[in-house]
Amino acid sequence: MKTKHMLKSVALMLALLLASVASVLAQETTSAQPQEKEQRGGVMGKIFGQGPKTKDEQQKVDAPAKTSSQSQERLEADDTNPLPSDVPADMQAGRRGQDSEEEAAILPYYNNFLSSYHIGPEDVISVTVLGQERYSKANITVPPDGKISYPLIPEGVLVVGKTTQQIQEELTKRLDEYIIDPQITVSLDKAVSATYSVIGDVAQPGVRTMTRRYSILDALAMAGGILNTGDKSKVVILRKQADGNVHPIPVNVKDIERGRAKEMAFLVPGDQVLVPGNRFKKVKQWGDLLSIVSFAKIFAGGW
Repeated sequence: MKTKHMLKSVALMLALLLASVASVLAQETTSAQPQEKEQRGGVMGKIFGQGPKTKDEQQKVDAPAKTSSQSQERLEADDTNPLPSDVPADMQAGRRGQDSEEEAAILPYYNNFLSSYHIGPEDVISVTVLGQERYSKANITVPPDGKISYPLIPEGVLVVGKTTQQIQEELTKRLDEYIIDPQITVSLDKAVSATYSVIGDVAQPGVRTMTRRYSILDALAMAGGILNTGDKSKVVILRKQADGNVHPIPVNVKDIERGRAKEMAFLVPGDQVLVPGNRFKKVKQWGDLLSIVSFAKIFAGGW
């Protein structure tokens, strides 16, 4: 009995010893993989003094790159492209100021023309009534008498001398008797009645259509420029006043070209630009006259 009891005790001890050895082997196996990764990056880490990056550190490094690429790919309509953070504040303010100055210089060039344009003969307009296709009309050419025909208004609508906003308000009042809360839009499709003319010493004098706001330099450029016989310092804009009189406006184009003028001169519909001749033209005229006299003398037989 004692021998059997001793054998059981030895067997129990062996079982416990095997269980402890198995747990130690399992721990060594699980810790072998991190150690192997550490050994892989250990050479470069020892050289540069850095160890291998952990998973959390790698995510932190990759996060800014993903964010920057996403911000570059996705831009909203009202987003602005900010300047780099290393640019000084005074340079950033100067750049923004330059952008605002450029916008301030460009916008007036196109504004104040079509917004205040007065309809004239041969202009083309369109009338749109929301939800009422039968009362909408497109591509209406204004006749010489200035009246356009329109449904429900047998006498027509006078549109000459009015802006699109004024015509829209008048049609809204007139159609309010037939349509509940009419929503009317009047648009200018083609502007051909507004004209200006350039005469005098230019390459291509004539009358032209004013489709946008023109400066004096634009008008002269459209006319081919001033000739050598033209006087740039004595250009005149002839503008008709409300009382019917013509008011001359002197413009020194030479000062404008040299940047000495205080402001730019702009044209209005109906303006006439006159470019007078200079002294060179007078000398040329005297030369032409002398050549004619010499030819007449030769023709008359030496007289």
